[in-house]
Amino acid sequence: MKKKLVVCGGGNSAHTLIPLLKDSIFDTFIYTSKPELWSNQIELEWQNPKGEIEASFSGPLVKASNNLEELFPDADYLVFCMPVHQYRIALHAIAPYISKSKTVFVGTLYGQGGWNWMVDEIRREYNMTNLVAFSFGLIPWISRLVEYGHKGLTYGCMTSNYAAVSPRKYFKQIDEEFFEQICYRWFGKGKVEESENFISLTLSVDNQIIHPARCCGLYKKYGRTWKHKEDVPWFYRDFDDTSAELMEGLDNDYSKVRNKIKERFPEKNFAHMLNYLDLEYFSHKYYSKNAKDSILSSQTLHSITTPVIKNSEGTWEIDRNHRFFLDDIFYGNCIVKWMAEQLNVETPTIDYILNWAQEVRGESFIEGGKLLLGSKDLKVPLKSGIPVVYGYSTIDDCID
Repeated sequence: MKKKLVVCGGGNSAHTLIPLLKDSIFDTFIYTSKPELWSNQIELEWQNPKGEIEASFSGPLVKASNNLEELFPDADYLVFCMPVHQYRIALHAIAPYISKSKTVFVGTLYGQGGWNWMVDEIRREYNMTNLVAFSFGLIPWISRLVEYGHKGLTYGCMTSNYAAVSPRKYFKQIDEEFFEQICYRWFGKGKVEESENFISLTLSVDNQIIHPARCCGLYKKYGRTWKHKEDVPWFYRDFDDTSAELMEGLDNDYSKVRNKIKERFPEKNFAHMLNYLDLEYFSHKYYSKNAKDSILSSQTLHSITTPVIKNSEGTWEIDRNHRFFLDDIFYGNCIVKWMAEQLNVETPTIDYILNWAQEVRGESFIEGGKLLLGSKDLKVPLKSGIPVVYGYSTIDDCID
């Protein structure tokens, strides 16, 4: 008998995931605010970095819907494919409709921001002891959108990946039913290792240092606005020393926190708690000499533009409401800054980035090198993932 899997959100990764679930144990549905735009057959092209097609895939979608009662009461797996800052919002909307009479696997393709804390939050609030949380450390593939609701593009999957599962006894089942089916079965690589804790996912770094460093670096080098859109540098293709210096500074600050946690909890296995270059080597099996070299050598990132909007003065500026802020500041750097304060670790680059971000957004959440936990801008419900919002008061509370 097939199991029901609901993809939550219609991001780029959803357009890769659905076709790769073809001939699996799952009947696949999608929860989306735009059900009318989804086809019942989702196409996917696998391209190499030169743009040559390696393979094409096509997978069935049973139904696209925005009806919670229709999708979730009989669902076996929920897989989130949406920006990190929307995870908790969606979890709270969905939770009342999830079955309590069977085991339900609730996972995400990217484990930034404390996914286990989010799932534990709805476990407590809705008395749902039947939930199994899981998350990849990294999004399994580089995904692009060709036509929303119809076709995606991938450049293939990571050479290796890792995932955390709670309770851990379910790792083998999820690996066989889900992880293996969406990478190794099709690409012959991408096997998933078990991370013994979710904190390793939260503190390994990728988007949460790349995006803020690049956005801040652009401000630092070019100023706040550009007169014409075509003047805006490419996000990755034009990656420069200013952005690279900030990115390396962020990684160093994260490393101080990582090292303190390893010292404080020597009995824990943090084998997957990695800095940026070590994480790159683990996932791609190549080692760059520095952050700038890593970014510029990735041909698959070169077509990505900088997220800008036209302001009231007719000039172009970085979109301050983009996920690069909402994900990577509030569910990235703010979390690690709180941990650093708990561990008495100085984080000069994180402080610099947070001061810049609050100025850009016209908010107030850091002052004098300390988070303003009582500020209205950090107390907006579900806006931030700082551990205190889950009721955690010490670093010990955060270590699973």
